[in-house]
Amino acid sequence: MTAILSALGVGHSFGPLTVLDGIDLEAAPGEIVALVGPSGCGKSTFLELVAGLDAPDSGTITVAGRQDSRGRLEECAWMPQKDCLLPWYSALDNAALALRNQGLSRRASRAEADRLFRRLGLAGFERSLPNELSGGMRQRVAFLRTLLSGKQILLLDEPFAALDALTRGQLQEWLLPLLGAEGRTVLLVTHDIEEALYMADRVAVISPRPGRIVEWVPGSRTGAADRRQVVTSPGFNRRREELLGMLRLDPTPPDGPATAATP
Repeated sequence: MTAILSALGVGHSFGPLTVLDGIDLEAAPGEIVALVGPSGCGKSTFLELVAGLDAPDSGTITVAGRQDSRGRLEECAWMPQKDCLLPWYSALDNAALALRNQGLSRRASRAEADRLFRRLGLAGFERSLPNELSGGMRQRVAFLRTLLSGKQILLLDEPFAALDALTRGQLQEWLLPLLGAEGRTVLLVTHDIEEALYMADRVAVISPRPGRIVEWVPGSRTGAADRRQVVTSPGFNRRREELLGMLRLDPTPPDGPATAATP
């Protein structure tokens, strides 16, 4: 596997509190890797380090050949749990904001964003303000803004956590084909086991703090259009129970490094 993202021996602390200890992870171009683990195990901290928002205390992180914080920041787009839409901007202008920040004109930015509005089920809401949109629509606008940044690496931190189960499932079903068509590499942090398995090629199981990757589980990412068909299959249910069992067991790190699962 030729990695576009590589983390080797990454450790990080906040004062006396060790949050991450020896994280090893690689992701190939176009791959989706999900991170699951208990609250406080350092998943979001790891995304911030990858994004260049902070530097690890130990180890190295390389994104598209760049190890410095500024370089990583230039190669990554980070989507937090909150949509962070500007309340005075229309849905279309919020989506186009990443392009405006790159120096494109308002007209050109709007035209590029408008091209993807229909694909995300947002046609007809281009002029709507954020407070006129449903939660699912707001998240789609936020995702589109992240996608239009043009960055090779997308860092999604619990992007659907605030949504109801039905809306979350619909967004997952809409986004997978789009991610496949765009060929972006994605790190997805989620507490939803079903979401992790459905969206990802591989799932990294992280131990309680200090966070370490203690196991890899193959994901179920496919080109199937019907999400229900995937999540109700016997193979998917076996993997879900396996992953739930790992998290219930409060796993401790193995003697040697975890072995990456084959997608």
